[in-house]
Amino acid sequence: MVFNSVVFLFCFMPLALGIYYLAPARTQNAVLLGESLIFYCWTGVRWLPLILALVAVGYLGGLAIQRMPQGRGRKAVLIGAIAVSAAALVLCKYTNFLIETLNAIASLKLAELSFLDVLPLGISYYTFKLISYLADVYTGKVKAERSVVTFAAYVLMYPQLIVGPIVKYREMSEALHHPANRCTLARAQEGAEMFVFGMAKKVILADSIAALWQDIVGTGGIGLANTSLPLAWLGILAYSFQLYFDFAGYSEMSNGLSLMMGFECPANFNLPYTSASITEFWRRWHISLSGWFRDYIYIPLGGNRRGPWRQMFNMLVVWALTGIWHGANWNFICWGLYYFVLLVIEKNFLLKYLQKGRIWPHIYTLFFVVLGWGLFTCNVPGAPLGLLLSRLFVPQGGVSAKYFLRNYAVLLILCAVCSTSVPGRIWNWCKRHTPARLILLGTSMILCTAYVVAATGSTALYANF
Repeated sequence: MVFNSVVFLFCFMPLALGIYYLAPARTQNAVLLGESLIFYCWTGVRWLPLILALVAVGYLGGLAIQRMPQGRGRKAVLIGAIAVSAAALVLCKYTNFLIETLNAIASLKLAELSFLDVLPLGISYYTFKLISYLADVYTGKVKAERSVVTFAAYVLMYPQLIVGPIVKYREMSEALHHPANRCTLARAQEGAEMFVFGMAKKVILADSIAALWQDIVGTGGIGLANTSLPLAWLGILAYSFQLYFDFAGYSEMSNGLSLMMGFECPANFNLPYTSASITEFWRRWHISLSGWFRDYIYIPLGGNRRGPWRQMFNMLVVWALTGIWHGANWNFICWGLYYFVLLVIEKNFLLKYLQKGRIWPHIYTLFFVVLGWGLFTCNVPGAPLGLLLSRLFVPQGGVSAKYFLRNYAVLLILCAVCSTSVPGRIWNWCKRHTPARLILLGTSMILCTAYVVAATGSTALYANF
């Protein structure tokens, strides 16, 4: 079940919120857990035992770590509990990729595991939740959760289950333990507004601009091999907009839904395409993932405290893992290393010049980010990396971009404008004028409903990662 589906919008969400609001405050965590389990099992229960086992390991591991004295035994429990979560992620997400790689390198004939063809829902996100919780209990940043219901509600919370964001336990602990104070009319209103505008990004912008890239590489498209250089760049630009509005919109829907239930979660995006450096871009894009790798990988490895060479090694580890986290394919690993190289160049040479520039740093950043999305998507059928790079950088004949520009010009301009702070400024003005606020919200809701009913509830792109 996805947020932008008729079933969720007109059946599950109204019923879930209604029951949650009507339930006594002391039972709301249990209600949230029950609704999250229904949401998780909507498409099947095959992976339910796995997620329940991981919740049990995280819960018991946290209690054991807190009760044990400092020493090797306590550290061993931490490592063991984290290893279980990490092993589950590796088993489900990377086993067939490793088998395929070994078969290619060593000419083996190992059979892939057919039961791993479907990735467990949300495993890339809730395993990181569990690891961060265990690490925070070990370092004393939070106390271990004593209520298994509250802990399971945090891990399985359905707004964050499909594509995150990866919200740390310490960011939700206060609200989880004070249910009587978390549901307010102001939060419900703000959350509903956030949900509507997030849905608009997803179903109006992302799903519409996706058609341009699919006209090139999709079934029945013209084929990447037949594109001209301008059209290839136009297609990658469209994919860049699609990925941003899809993921940012879904994250905004998640945070809006969470806020309607009284949980204030940090924003996952902050206008990343307005960045003036790659360093700034990664402070604005998928903020919860970047923060997770900083707090639980980069800093524990030593961060920048052990000299420049160790810092570069730590960055290499972080960006290799960032690429691997996104998917079991070599293009994702190369994409992570691509950003490692760019960030090392910026940190050691380019950043001081970028900070002095005005326009060219934005052009530089957008060029390399859009090019990076080409590397990111080159595992899809019809867009191999070699062919994509040749079409992007070698002038040659092919289908002109004029036809696609005529068809998609308005949408491309709208996406470009909505990638800036302009919509935010318009909304801030509307909030001071009630009629304008109601008109904008009502129009957005009507349009979103029309798009959802007309479409099939396309899954968020990042649900695949």
